[in-house]
Amino acid sequence: MAHAANATGKLSPEAKAGLLLAAAAALGVLFENIELLKPFYDAILGTRMVVAVGEGEIAKPLLLWINDGLMAIFFLLVALEIKRELKEGALSSWAKASLPVYSAIGGMAVPALVFIGIVGIDSAEAKGWAIPAATDIAFALGVLSLFGSRVPPALKTFLLALAVVDDLGAIVIIAIFYTAELSSMALILAGAALAALALLNFSGVKRDAPYIVVGIFLWVCVLKSGVHATLAGVALGFAIPLAPNQKGRSLARDYEHGLHGWVSFGVMPIFAFANAGVPLTGLSLADFATPLTLGVAAGLFIGKQIGVFGAAWAAIRFGLAQPPEGAKMIQLYAMSLLAGIGFTMSLFIGTLAFADPESQNLVRLGVLTGSILSGVLGAVVLGFVGEKAGKKAQAPETTA
Repeated sequence: MAHAANATGKLSPEAKAGLLLAAAAALGVLFENIELLKPFYDAILGTRMVVAVGEGEIAKPLLLWINDGLMAIFFLLVALEIKRELKEGALSSWAKASLPVYSAIGGMAVPALVFIGIVGIDSAEAKGWAIPAATDIAFALGVLSLFGSRVPPALKTFLLALAVVDDLGAIVIIAIFYTAELSSMALILAGAALAALALLNFSGVKRDAPYIVVGIFLWVCVLKSGVHATLAGVALGFAIPLAPNQKGRSLARDYEHGLHGWVSFGVMPIFAFANAGVPLTGLSLADFATPLTLGVAAGLFIGKQIGVFGAAWAAIRFGLAQPPEGAKMIQLYAMSLLAGIGFTMSLFIGTLAFADPESQNLVRLGVLTGSILSGVLGAVVLGFVGEKAGKKAQAPETTA
């Protein structure tokens, strides 16, 4: 959850994480475009790293260790957060979950339709349809936290729950649509690891070592299977027990608390630095108008706000869900704009959808454009609403 800045003016952890993420992305762009730094940038990300045990080995450039390895830790945290929200939090009952669920569905479907409408359903670019369907919760909450107490707490809960459902949708999309050729033996071994995790959970094992050992084995098997390796992190997160042990401590909560800082201030900035480096040399307006770039940017900036706000308005209008307590519709619209910040997850799906550097650069350009537009306009709307509320509160009362 986002917390307001305290009375001394210090930024909340969410705001700090968002600013660090933005700085890391900007640094990636600088390293890609400064002639003296680019060779260093390429050499670092292309460094081949090998982990070998006996005859078996995993050899990948550093960039893929980041995208397949560090992002598995990111997805482990995502799964832990989803599990907690489903069992105890904003998604634990349909009354709580209905508005975020309807909004998330609209926020995934409409951007995909906008993207397909621009690139064409039969085009080579159509496989990137899921890129603008994602929301970056770190950036979105980071922007929201800058406004502190001027935003009703229920809106923060709504945005968090929306992003959680969105992440769950992204996980399903990655599992179904972005899977390479499959290895039967690796899948069998991964299935055995999943069964072992389920057995640990149902047996009430609440020590972390067994889950870590099986989780690492599962990651290796999934990596070799053709299914994206980050899904191993998801499976491990759902398997770690949330129920407290005899000492009243929850293993899942301990992991979530322990991982949060590492992911927010380590994993995500490293991923941003490694994947946001779009070359700006020779960049022209024509590059922004290419179907792939325009489809991603319009999907995030236009599709997200229409999908999220349209679904939320319809659900409230027809009595399918209750509006966030104490929130105005204009503030709900601002949340739909912040949902258009797709950065981390959109970039990640882009790396799965397109292998060639030219397409990946166009995706990065679209993600950066759509996310910046969404974040800036969302902040402007929130600031405008807050300013009006402040003026109204300071207005002198008239006497009869």
